[in-house]
Amino acid sequence: MTFTHEMGHIIGGTCCGGSLKTADLLPWHLPYSIFEPDPFPLVTLWAGLIIGVLAPLVLAIIVHRDWMWFIANFCLIANGAYIATAWFSGDRYLDTPKMLEHGASPLTIAFYCLLTIGFGYVGFRRSCISALSLPTKPDIGKPPAVNEQ
Repeated sequence: MTFTHEMGHIIGGTCCGGSLKTADLLPWHLPYSIFEPDPFPLVTLWAGLIIGVLAPLVLAIIVHRDWMWFIANFCLIANGAYIATAWFSGDRYLDTPKMLEHGASPLTIAFYCLLTIGFGYVGFRRSCISALSLPTKPDIGKPPAVNEQ
């Protein structure tokens, strides 16, 4: 989740003419990217949010495996939850306060959080139930069903 999210920022900032000063994508670190200058900071910030959920979803559609949907749904929840908690924390280095500082609409941010957390929860719950449920066993001693036409 953090890799696709941060790569979204890097892609967005680079595409808008920003100059990447430094970035950290190492595992077990809090990832970040800093652009100086960043001509369109809102595009850079939103790109992390959008690519952070779309990349795993597109990959899940292509791979079409339960485990990939598990990851994609987790990314939906995680991105939405991150943006929502960053909003409440108010830490100026996190994405949500930066977005608000650069003029993002609070309604748009709230809508993003509701969509990602809502759809992510439903999908992630379904993925968890599927992954953790026991496989069904056929009824022993019962004749197989015959298709009637």
